[in-house]
Amino acid sequence: MRAFVTGATGWIGSAVVDELISAGHQVIGLARSGRAEQALAAKGAGLVRGDLDDLASLRRGAAEADAVIHMANKHDWGNPAESDRSERAAVQTLGDALAGTGRPFVVAAPLSGLVEGRAATEDDVSPAVGPASNRGGSENLALDYVAQGVRTVITRFAPSVHGRGDWGFVNFLTEAARKQGVSGYVGDGSATWSAVHRDDAARLIRLGMEQAPAGTRLHVVAEEAVTTREIAEAIGRSLGLPVESVAPQDAGAHFGFVGSFFASTMTASSDATRQLLSWEPTGPTLLADIEAGAYTA
Repeated sequence: MRAFVTGATGWIGSAVVDELISAGHQVIGLARSGRAEQALAAKGAGLVRGDLDDLASLRRGAAEADAVIHMANKHDWGNPAESDRSERAAVQTLGDALAGTGRPFVVAAPLSGLVEGRAATEDDVSPAVGPASNRGGSENLALDYVAQGVRTVITRFAPSVHGRGDWGFVNFLTEAARKQGVSGYVGDGSATWSAVHRDDAARLIRLGMEQAPAGTRLHVVAEEAVTTREIAEAIGRSLGLPVESVAPQDAGAHFGFVGSFFASTMTASSDATRQLLSWEPTGPTLLADIEAGAYTA
């Protein structure tokens, strides 16, 4: 297939590009800078110059492709309303461009906030509906396009997509530990996160594009539940720092914006995903990656 990938030079998107090319697919990446253009060209990928707010570039990329993989998001923690607006507009633009084609539309989504008190499953419907909801309700919006002849596939990502070079949540936790001189966890550290290695995530995205039926929700999850205390202890060992509890009311000051996430349980099962696509993660675990120096080298 010829796949148009947004976020093609990001942490996960760049691995998806590599996976697609190695499997014999062609890639067109959305590039918002000269540096991104160079990175895509070095891999033999084509490109469309633009960004998430350049809706014409999104339409052009989708029109040139046999499949669309939407991985980009502004992740503007200081202005979430803008991130939500941008995400909804991008999904609507791409969905409109694919309507009536039967082509795959793979959309990245979070698994946080789906349910409380248990691990989320692929059958759980996102409660985010409409422009004012989390991520602009983009998951449900994308699924609406199934009725318009689009093979929408939702890929819900674990909060930690880990590996050497990860700039996400665990990186921020590691930087907070360096700054504070102690690796902290919130409260008793019993909150849990799901996790997946970046390479396993990229392989699942490819399989979803190739095989998943319209309307499928996939969980990009290798480890269902790693406690936040275990994460803090692994960071402490990797940095040679003590490990201590941080009171919930002090989490923001200690960790920064990631403190609220670190205090939350964000877990999901991937049993249905594995069965549907015969996907079996093979990468290292989150704790093994941390202790091997993925965040400290």
